[in-house]
Amino acid sequence: MSYQHILVAVDGSPTSGHAISQATALAHATGGRIRLLNVMDPVAHISGFERPEVYRQEVLPRLQQAGEALLQQARAQVAECGVPVDTALIENLDARVAQIVVDHARAWGADLIVLGTHGRRGLARVLMGSDAEQIARTASVPVLLVRTPEPAAPRAGT
Repeated sequence: MSYQHILVAVDGSPTSGHAISQATALAHATGGRIRLLNVMDPVAHISGFERPEVYRQEVLPRLQQAGEALLQQARAQVAECGVPVDTALIENLDARVAQIVVDHARAWGADLIVLGTHGRRGLARVLMGSDAEQIARTASVPVLLVRTPEPAAPRAGT
């Protein structure tokens, strides 16, 4: 299968950066294009004590600026490799991030979703939840989960 429309969910983490690199290599090899998606989650950044006007005038603009800066940095990384790229910034009002990613992939016509995963296991995964796992279970297209490689262990005698 030739992946022509590759959606990459980005959040600024090292695993997200590695996912961008992998998606870029894949798009370069297949002649595809990339859409970088960042989902702003304002609820995670408010205390509940902000007045609505403070939220609209201060909190939301800061989150939008941070999301745009993240997307532009990632866009430059992809474009430097000669891969066509665009970006999308979505404000999450009340949905799960996983559902937003799946819905956006469907609406954009993605052939593949690429995202970084922290690879949590056991209780950490249960307590933290896993957007990556939810996306992999519910997406109608293939999902490539990318983990950042662990540093190589030092060799004996070195």
